[in-house]
Amino acid sequence: MTEGIRLGLIGDNIVASQSPRLHRLAGLQNGLAVRYDRLIPKVEGKPFDQLFQHVAGAGYRAVNVTYPYKERVAAKVVIDDPLVRAMGAVNTVVFDQGGPHGYNTDHSGFIRAYRWVRGDAAPGPVLMIGAGGVGKAVAFGLIALGMTEFRIADRDLPKAQALAAALGAARPGLTVLTGTDAAELAAGASGIVNCTPVGMVGYEGTPLPRAHLQGAAWAFDAVYTPVDTQFLQDAAAEGLQVISGYELFIGQGLDSWTLFTGLPLDEARLRQDLADGKDTE
Repeated sequence: MTEGIRLGLIGDNIVASQSPRLHRLAGLQNGLAVRYDRLIPKVEGKPFDQLFQHVAGAGYRAVNVTYPYKERVAAKVVIDDPLVRAMGAVNTVVFDQGGPHGYNTDHSGFIRAYRWVRGDAAPGPVLMIGAGGVGKAVAFGLIALGMTEFRIADRDLPKAQALAAALGAARPGLTVLTGTDAAELAAGASGIVNCTPVGMVGYEGTPLPRAHLQGAAWAFDAVYTPVDTQFLQDAAAEGLQVISGYELFIGQGLDSWTLFTGLPLDEARLRQDLADGKDTE
């Protein structure tokens, strides 16, 4: 192994995250020792702002940022991509010259995941539950995939409305409905997307009762711990084509690795190593 790099993940409820293993295995392919730390503000004894400031000066090459800090960190970094600025959410930060630079590999990772499962199929009308950081990335990804009708459900209605306005500015002519009740917006949707933490370890449940999945064609869950969430189990039982959050995890991980190091990756080998439980520790 050559001299390594230090990476990390900042977020709440990330004990089960597979990101450290993914990046260590990516390093193994390249003969690069990777230290990838789980950085939970409560555990570290520092609020997010203080923890981020500490990490920026502690020798980290880069960090991923996850729930619930993707929107907060966007105000702390340089964002070169106007699309990411329009999203207002960042999940990848690289510490380099000119200050920390922010990127959104959830966006590119979702597009990769969607195409991996559905190819060139159009999304159709989509209901997305949750308008937070990952929701913003997925929404802009759906626009790139050709979506023309969108429904956004969030308990915080102003948040849903703000995202609707941003999407309308990015894609004039897009039809967007907003509301607080996902069930009321589900009828006629072709795609059902969960971008809330509901269903992940520690937030058990489903964001939408199974009955409201009837008639849809596909479903995506941003949650990947566990991979087989109740939401996706219900979707599969109703005959929907399912896109697991694991595919987003793989996609954003591949794109983050490129930003972190610029080094190549054999995706098939990485997937196999992850599936086999292989690790470098």
